Amino acid sequence: MVDYHAANNQSLYSAGGQQTYMEQENDWDRDLLLDPAWEKQQRKTFTAWCNSHLRKAGTQIENIEEDFRDGLKLMLLLEVISGERLPKPERGKMRVHKINNVNKALDFIASKGVKLVSIGAEETSAKEGLLLWCQRKTAPYKNVNVQNFHISWKDGLAFNALIHRHRPELIDYDKLRKDDPVTNLNNAFEVAERYLDIPKMLDAEDIVNTARPDEKAIMTYVSSFYHAFSGAQKAETAANRICKVLAVNQENEHLMEDYEKLASDLLEWIRRTIPWLENRAPEKTMTEMQQKLEDFRDYRRVHKPPKVQEKCQLEINFNTLQTKLRLSNRPAFMPSEGRMVSDINGAWHKLEGAEKGYEEWLLNEIRRLERLDHLAEKFRQKAAIHESWTDGKEAMLTQKDYETASLSEIKALLKKHEAFESDLAAHQDRVEQIAAIAQELNELDYYDSPSVNARCQKICEQWDALGSLTQSRRESLERTEKQLESIDELYLEYAKRAAPFNNWMEGAMEDLQDMFIVHNIEEIQGLITAHDQFKSTLPEANKEREAIQAIQAEVQKIAQYNGIKLAGNNPYTTITPQSIDKKWEKVQQLVPQRDQALQEELARQQSNDHLRRQFANQANMIGPWIQNKMAEIGRISIEMNGTLEDQLTHLRQYEQSIIEYKPNIDQLEGDHQLIQEALIFDNKYTAYTMEHLRVGWEQLLTTIARTINEIENQILTRDAKGISQEQLHEYRTSFNHFDKKRTGIMDSDDFQALLISTGNSLGDAEFARIMGIVDPNNSGAVTFQAFIDFMSRETTDTDTADQVIASFKILAGDKNYITAEELRRELPPDQAEYCIARMAPYTGPDAVQGALDYMSFSTALYGESDL
Repeated sequence: MVDYHAANNQSLYSAGGQQTYMEQENDWDRDLLLDPAWEKQQRKTFTAWCNSHLRKAGTQIENIEEDFRDGLKLMLLLEVISGERLPKPERGKMRVHKINNVNKALDFIASKGVKLVSIGAEETSAKEGLLLWCQRKTAPYKNVNVQNFHISWKDGLAFNALIHRHRPELIDYDKLRKDDPVTNLNNAFEVAERYLDIPKMLDAEDIVNTARPDEKAIMTYVSSFYHAFSGAQKAETAANRICKVLAVNQENEHLMEDYEKLASDLLEWIRRTIPWLENRAPEKTMTEMQQKLEDFRDYRRVHKPPKVQEKCQLEINFNTLQTKLRLSNRPAFMPSEGRMVSDINGAWHKLEGAEKGYEEWLLNEIRRLERLDHLAEKFRQKAAIHESWTDGKEAMLTQKDYETASLSEIKALLKKHEAFESDLAAHQDRVEQIAAIAQELNELDYYDSPSVNARCQKICEQWDALGSLTQSRRESLERTEKQLESIDELYLEYAKRAAPFNNWMEGAMEDLQDMFIVHNIEEIQGLITAHDQFKSTLPEANKEREAIQAIQAEVQKIAQYNGIKLAGNNPYTTITPQSIDKKWEKVQQLVPQRDQALQEELARQQSNDHLRRQFANQANMIGPWIQNKMAEIGRISIEMNGTLEDQLTHLRQYEQSIIEYKPNIDQLEGDHQLIQEALIFDNKYTAYTMEHLRVGWEQLLTTIARTINEIENQILTRDAKGISQEQLHEYRTSFNHFDKKRTGIMDSDDFQALLISTGNSLGDAEFARIMGIVDPNNSGAVTFQAFIDFMSRETTDTDTADQVIASFKILAGDKNYITAEELRRELPPDQAEYCIARMAPYTGPDAVQGALDYMSFSTALYGESDL
């Protein structure tokens, strides 16, 4: 006889053995049939097995032959095992009653297809299946090698390994020793009976002291372990399902939280920015307004583009989230009040409405301030000239020189006064110009209007005073004129001709020094033409100057000829030949200076025209390029060339080519900045503005990103629902047919026509229900993604609330509630706490302290109730 206490299991399979394994098995079977101890072991094991079931009915057996003789407990055992009711047993004491009860039990067994003779293929298969299960479960354990249901279990390690694999907290496997089989077996049997509710069916000593333990007894006992742990397997499966469902929910909630935060941040930025853009309060100086323009330029080129990307990403995240929710059979995501995509689009529309015209307003304000500065300087220049002219005039008009003058002197004074009156009238136009400039500065809201008004008022008051004094002096001189003789006509002619010429020179000098502001070549060329016309009058003016000088020379000649000693200057005028020459010389100096200023301005306007052409050349290429790209994206989005992956690759390559075009936009922004810095306000060479091109570029980036996201969502839907390429092609063909506007978005009327074409007979209520599915946000539009979701919504096996409830019921041990302790035991910590935090207290009649309602929680996950 082989010493099985010391022999290794694998020795039975040694190539050098004298007997094969099967031969050894046959020998063992023959020996066991003749061994009384084997029969005793069989009875003991079967009795324990029966009692493991009968105790559920509150009874047990002690002797198989006696206790099963009347058939009552045999029928009860079958009812416990099968979970079915057998025919009502006969309660009589007669032998016939007992036989009838046994027959009822045997008939029930036969009705289940169980053969009661020999060992068939079914039993062999069950044995092999149980053996494979044991091998898989014990594979990781050292010193365990389950090859059969007899000697592989003698050292007790296999029993302990099975328990440790499923309930590691019950056994410290590492402390077990292979050379102490009795301790190992008793440890496994006691733990199984105490903690796993598996009755002890074998004795450790019987197994250890038997060369080959009874196979059927060990199989029966091991099957009890299998059934005990099958519940754990169900719980593990249930927990895995719940974990999967919760993981989907947690991911979706994370995406929802991300959306809410991003939407909140974007709306807050828009809320802060709109008042800034709506503020049209002008600044007082050019420098301050130019700083505002620079701030706006930073906003358009630095601050807004990232927000455009955020808005686009927000819409992409929203669409992806809705797709994932539909694929996982979850209700559509409804953002919190005020944070819908439509709300963000509305706020963005208000932002762009506030932004629209802001840059134009800034430029107009800069032009206005430029005009104001020019007018103010012109006012100061003309006021200074006039104030210089009026200096001493009041004193001259109020003197009493005529009271002691001779007749000839009086006549001279009168003529001189007439000349002054003529001069005064000539200066009336300048006073009116000064008043008109002051009035225009007031109307344009010039910041220093008070000082301008005060100075203008002083000039006007002084002018009125001069008029009054002039009239008064004339009256005085005219009263004296009757007593005076006429003065020398030659002096008078000189005075009369000198005064206008002198005024002409003063006007010419003023015009030659006058400031000018132009914005294009045409305007500067107009000034140059006017200046050329002025220069053409100089020869005639010079002849007039020579004639006036000739009159003075004639006076000198007559006086010298007649030996007359002239008493000072011309009594009729203060305009001397020297002053005429001096002013003429000044005019001659100012003419080339004016030439230079006009030529410099012409050069500046030519440079500005170059900037216009430079911007226009780029803009006229970029504008059509953007339009073509937009049209091409629209065409790509509705075409069906290749697989979705091919389309996605193509679109990403296309997106990269668009991104690589960005330097052209940046260069154009630089050209636009140069134009603004040069204060250029128009461009006849292009119909494109920088604002239009910015908006087009942003729309282009947004559109390609959205189109890529749509394809990604279609791939998600296809993979989740098993849609074939042919089905996608069919869906796209149908959608394109009814997408009349070729926008990739269908209105409700076109969508209804599409549904009818697919064979759906729709009433108003049914169509409204479908629109609620494909357009949960009530936008009035249906995307292709929503359409394929609808068409394929029943083709995939998604988790349902009922399945999750069933899984929780397993973890709860078939109770209508679950406890926090059970959740923490069966689920990973984060998901257990997720459930505990969200489950409402259970209030059913069977509720206990701390009971949680997993049913309402499960339905809430799928939008069938509220958490």
